[in-house]
Amino acid sequence: MTPEANIEALLEFFRSNRRLLLTSHARPDGDAIGSVLALAEILDQLGCQTNIVLADSSPFIYHTLPNIHRIHHTPSANDIDPTGTAPAILLECDGIARTGLLGLENRTLVNIDHHASGRPFGALNWIDEHACAVAAMVYRIAIAAKVDITPSMATCLYTAILSDTGSFTYPSTNAETFALAHDLAARGANPSQIARDLYFSNPASKIRLLGTALSNLQCDGPLAWSWVTSDDMDQAGAGAEDCEGVVNYLISIAGIESAVFLRELPSVDQFRLSIRSKGKVDVAQIAEGFGGGGHRSASGCTLDGPLTEATDRILAQLRTGLC
Repeated sequence: MTPEANIEALLEFFRSNRRLLLTSHARPDGDAIGSVLALAEILDQLGCQTNIVLADSSPFIYHTLPNIHRIHHTPSANDIDPTGTAPAILLECDGIARTGLLGLENRTLVNIDHHASGRPFGALNWIDEHACAVAAMVYRIAIAAKVDITPSMATCLYTAILSDTGSFTYPSTNAETFALAHDLAARGANPSQIARDLYFSNPASKIRLLGTALSNLQCDGPLAWSWVTSDDMDQAGAGAEDCEGVVNYLISIAGIESAVFLRELPSVDQFRLSIRSKGKVDVAQIAEGFGGGGHRSASGCTLDGPLTEATDRILAQLRTGLC
């Protein structure tokens, strides 16, 4: 199906289902949060009763987004819709497991995704791996639906795009990306304020943890890696969201082509990996091999420990990819 046909099918579905659940992946990022908030506004204007539910809390830097209070954080969709009958719209997920939510198994599912690892698991599926962010796809839905793109919607979409393009540095950034950003700014998004909220509103715990991560920095030819343990997290008073963006410091080093940051998960001998590339290696393909996924230049996965074994496994794959 063409993108236009996909969008029309989605709009027909929305108009035929007045009660909807809207969700995204566990450990939500800026694209997930901004996109669910913007899509909820679109659905409001289409006359739908929409509940947003996420399994994990929203990172602190997104707490100033308009309508952030609409997001329910709970482990089960049935806590919000006990009937279990409202269809669920999943953004940026390759399956219901990615949401971290219970209670989606028997619902009609709508799948909107822009990851290379995306797959058609829903009754309706629109996957566009060329979109710079799922927010760009939500914007296209708004345009096709002829709804009012309000300043609050524009703010959420601009935030999502700014964060998911790595501040307009990832390969998915092109002329269309900047045209979209221009239109959102014209519709009420404030680029400088959004940038301040995202990049200059960090809790002190994040900076303390960053210091630990950078002190663990290792480089070998075109590879860089670092890690933090659960003890490091505790000493810094940090949570998982404080690890967001650490890997970008590693990939920013001159001569480094790929970088990985490993975060030890609490209570289990596992590590969550954030992997980056400057283009020579497809880290999405590597992450998929470990049960994860993402984009060619930015992906993630989870590996069993101990730390030395997890590090050796991912570095071996990255070295192979760089050959």
